[in-house]
Amino acid sequence: MNILYVTSEAAPFCKTGGLADVAGSLPQALAENGDRVSVILPLYQSVADRWQDQLTFVKWTYVRLSWRSVYCGLFSIEKDNVTWYFVDNEYYFKRPDLYGYFDDGERYGFFSRAVTELLRDLPEKPDVVHCNDWQSALVPIYIHDEAVRDEFYKSFRTVITIHNIEYQGRYGRELLGDLFGLAPGWYSGGTMAYEEDINLLKGAIINADAVTTVSPTYAQELKYAYFAHGLENVIAMCDGKLHGVLNGIDVKSYDPHKDKSILATYSSGKMAGKARDKEQLQQTMGLQVRADTPIVAMVTRLVSHKGLDLVCETLDSIMEKDVQFAVLGKGDAQYEAFFNYACQRYPGRVAVYLGYSDALARQIYAGADMFLMPSKSEPCGLSQMIAMRYGTVPIVRETGGLKDTVHAYEAWNGQGNGFSFANYNAGDMCHVVCEAIDLYHNNPDAFKTLQKRGMTEDFSWKRSAEAYHNIYQSIC
Repeated sequence: MNILYVTSEAAPFCKTGGLADVAGSLPQALAENGDRVSVILPLYQSVADRWQDQLTFVKWTYVRLSWRSVYCGLFSIEKDNVTWYFVDNEYYFKRPDLYGYFDDGERYGFFSRAVTELLRDLPEKPDVVHCNDWQSALVPIYIHDEAVRDEFYKSFRTVITIHNIEYQGRYGRELLGDLFGLAPGWYSGGTMAYEEDINLLKGAIINADAVTTVSPTYAQELKYAYFAHGLENVIAMCDGKLHGVLNGIDVKSYDPHKDKSILATYSSGKMAGKARDKEQLQQTMGLQVRADTPIVAMVTRLVSHKGLDLVCETLDSIMEKDVQFAVLGKGDAQYEAFFNYACQRYPGRVAVYLGYSDALARQIYAGADMFLMPSKSEPCGLSQMIAMRYGTVPIVRETGGLKDTVHAYEAWNGQGNGFSFANYNAGDMCHVVCEAIDLYHNNPDAFKTLQKRGMTEDFSWKRSAEAYHNIYQSIC
């Protein structure tokens, strides 16, 4: 099967979030399963600066975007059994950042139109065009629109993956024709209408042959207004083509047995190195060096939907226990100020690094004993899987992919691989965190069993790739 994967970012070329991790790993896993896979994304300034010497020029052309005729270049590189294509237009993409510009709608409208027209120029015609989030949501719409007039487009099958439905590509209805080059019927018929605006993601959900989300639980949550940000009725209408496929992680990169970012390597069979990593983490972050005190850690953006309100409300109660708390992240000023104050209130027991460092993040995954993710919502979440990979026991709220990957410890039979709570409630979170701390102190054998069980879970992309392959086959 021939798959074209359309994305606005992909590791290792460019990254702002989890989409890049998915786009950087899933295509490789699909290729390893025997599919022919290509990925197409914009040629950003950062990509050109770093990869220019390895890029091969394919062609240049003009792309029609409503009344505009816009230059479009195409470059490629072969990497990891995948062909990576890059759409070039310096006016739109030669900028310091990937997103956040006043003309993002036009930029990704151009990108989507370019992908649609460049389908004719690929060495092999794709069977499936797999798009991601609002930045490429116009592609299924353009393909559907062209198929009415052009036989070439009728055989394509399209997939849209929703990584976070909060971001939908919502624009004024007057831009439908002038900016995106679509007929008024796309609004008047309801396909892209959203209140008085147009909604690109809504249009893709309706037009795509399959809709996927990044975890089974998130797929079900999107049927409810609390999670769907206004699109719950659209999701319910398209329930028959909705699939929840759990993301994976790069198990080769996140491997405590081979990770060069940590002081001492270890495995589920030989855990001694984790104690040395804990000691180094305590020294690095200014915590008291105590082997018998557990470290609860967070690596997160410091924003409300990550559950920081619950942490602020309960930290004093948690610190009444024999425990240390380590945080890596940046975000809202109120949370940064809170953790700076907590460091002063609990010197040697609370530590924070305001920023992001991949090396320090890995040291936290390796050195901490527990990993806290009390998110309001979490479509998939990767940190809990990475933490388990490093033998750090997760404590999560039961939402999205957190619910799918972390199964609560049951004292009566020893089952489970972490700790969880259902309600978004500070008291519930505090109770579960204290339960995990007590298990660490009072039943170390049971705690070690949880560590090893998490390390042996299968979070590889191979499982996810097989699920996507089955979805592709079902629509072709």
